[in-house]
Amino acid sequence: MSIKRYGVEGGKGQGGSHMPFARAVEANGWLFVSGQVPMVNGEVIVGNIVAQSHQAIKNMMAIVEEAGYGPEHIVRCGVWLDDARDFAAFNGVFRQYFGENPPARACVETKMVVDCKVEIDCVAYKAPAK
Repeated sequence: MSIKRYGVEGGKGQGGSHMPFARAVEANGWLFVSGQVPMVNGEVIVGNIVAQSHQAIKNMMAIVEEAGYGPEHIVRCGVWLDDARDFAAFNGVFRQYFGENPPARACVETKMVVDCKVEIDCVAYKAPAK
């Protein structure tokens, strides 16, 4: 089995601090993407749930694409919302990225570790090349 890690050399968190985990890990066709928040250059973007959802999903998709996968390979997402009242608005944004082929998903309300409204992670699968 081969394991490849993405982003262990310098993933940046709030204030530019180094994060002690990989952005993603790939093993035998499976890609596990760490939770992504609406951050750009180490800072959470200012904005409502719609703006922050777009940014968090874009951050996640950038990692998925860096690893050679696409949205069609995503089989499951985990979503954390700071406020359950944002559920419908988040779903509207999520639908724009996954359309008619949505992955399985869990969504919970939780207090966030960083000052943001949403975090999202995913698992993707693509059959390994033979």
